[in-house]
Amino acid sequence: MLFDDFYDLLRVAVVSLLAYAALVMVLRLAGKRSLAKLNAFDLVVTVALGSTLATVLLSSDVALLEGLLAFVMLALLQWVVSRLSITSQTFRNLVRSQPRLLFEDGQYRTQAMADERVTKDEMEAAIRSSGVAHLEDVAAVVLETDGSLSVIKGSEKPLTVLGSVRR
Repeated sequence: MLFDDFYDLLRVAVVSLLAYAALVMVLRLAGKRSLAKLNAFDLVVTVALGSTLATVLLSSDVALLEGLLAFVMLALLQWVVSRLSITSQTFRNLVRSQPRLLFEDGQYRTQAMADERVTKDEMEAAIRSSGVAHLEDVAAVVLETDGSLSVIKGSEKPLTVLGSVRR
């Protein structure tokens, strides 16, 4: 069956327009951080916003205002968590992971790789993606808090960007 009736189609069209506009406004008010995916909590909020939008659009059991309230609550919760993370080291440690050093000075840090469940093949793929052809040209590989792998190319100077990275 293609659709039940024209009312349902009209409802989806109108609710889509209104919910999309409201979500854009909420995200603009919440700031760039709302979609940054800097850590696990940010990713959860991003996925929850998408899931909420889909539910509002396709489920007639969820009223538009309920969905809008959910958008606002998710943005507000993210704001509260980010503010508490700034002011409280204990809270920051609770909700955020630390970056982890997986490769340094030509050596794989196998225990760190095992702890973080990252394979040598995955690290080498990240190294290739960064345009490096030789492991000798890599000073470090860091698993960032958002799950990405950062490749730091070798340098004559000491690495000063690893201060916050767990070894």
